[in-house]
Amino acid sequence: MSDSNPRLVLMGPPGAGKGTQSENIVEEYDVEHITTGDALRANKDIETEYGTPREYMEAGELVPDPVVNEIVVTALADADGFVLDGYPRNESQAEYLDSQTDLDLIALLEVGREELVHRLTGRRVDPETGENYHVEYNMPDDPEVRDRLVQRDDDTEETVQERLEVYEENTAPVIDFYEERGLVERVDGDRSPDEVWEDLDATIEVALDDG
Repeated sequence: MSDSNPRLVLMGPPGAGKGTQSENIVEEYDVEHITTGDALRANKDIETEYGTPREYMEAGELVPDPVVNEIVVTALADADGFVLDGYPRNESQAEYLDSQTDLDLIALLEVGREELVHRLTGRRVDPETGENYHVEYNMPDDPEVRDRLVQRDDDTEETVQERLEVYEENTAPVIDFYEERGLVERVDGDRSPDEVWEDLDATIEVALDDG
């Protein structure tokens, strides 16, 4: 790339810290943070040959790949650099994205299964504010808030294990796809957020210098 605005995909399993690191990338590099969910909500009435995202979302159905692809690429068109988080989720989406834009980097946050389960099953949410906490790393000081925290249904151990299995099954081909193109850089996500960011930031800088 000739400028300093990276175009990258941040990958990693649930609990790897993609949200935190995406915020760091946005702040440091002044790029757009694009998630599939946000892109669909912002463009839910865009007409495609498969209908609008709203039709699927209101029916509680998965939005088909061709619709997701079109929405995400629409969001990318307006971005001067971006970090994609949660897309592409499968090989067909990766192939479509590859045909539409050039990427600088696929940053893969790697975290051990045991640590991921520990992080996710320990999460608690405040039903009144939507704020997320963790029983070990980050509990609120206010005892009233602590008392009303709940565990989300998808953060129970059984569900977490299922989510991780699905992630591995779906994303292994995506990682292979980008490995063949020499775009994947692995970052050890088992460390503190600050340590992960230091490594990730340096990885992005190298990718930009090489681009």
